[in-house]
Amino acid sequence: MSRLFFAIVACAVLLGLGSGCSHYRLGTSTPLPFATLYVAPTTLKILLPQAQAITTAQIRAAFLRDSRVTLVNSPGTADAALEVEISDYRRDVATQRRDDTGLARKFTLNLITRCTLKDNRSGKTYFTHREISVRRDAYTDSQLSLPSGTEVSGQLQAEFQTFPLLADALAEKVVHVVLDVW
Repeated sequence: MSRLFFAIVACAVLLGLGSGCSHYRLGTSTPLPFATLYVAPTTLKILLPQAQAITTAQIRAAFLRDSRVTLVNSPGTADAALEVEISDYRRDVATQRRDDTGLARKFTLNLITRCTLKDNRSGKTYFTHREISVRRDAYTDSQLSLPSGTEVSGQLQAEFQTFPLLADALAEKVVHVVLDVW
């Protein structure tokens, strides 16, 4: 008797769980108003060498990984066009060295951009100059020292190595802003 009762309860629980999962939809439920997207080369309002190529490549790669839209190479064949403008880049001192408080040990790098998404078919603008900011830490500990024993700061190298990570974080946020519900 107890086995039969346990079997009936187990079947009821499994049927209840199965019916709850039958209406689940993977991904966003709202269809996008565009199927193809043109990502314009990133524009710079500041002097930041090589940032244009790195950020544009990372943004395009993020859209390719997401695969909800098809990327095209010209604005004329796209349903929508995305423009990204790097408006500010800052490095803030996060930690000073313990042996010399005038020198930084860690910087917080801030990248601020403005994005505009336009519908090429109707001329409608979905959003204009939407600000997106990302930050990463760059450590200047290079473990290098001069023959006199003075340590050499690796700030430039640290920023150079951190910028692709900063651009990747920016790309993920841009994909979220463009493809998720506004």
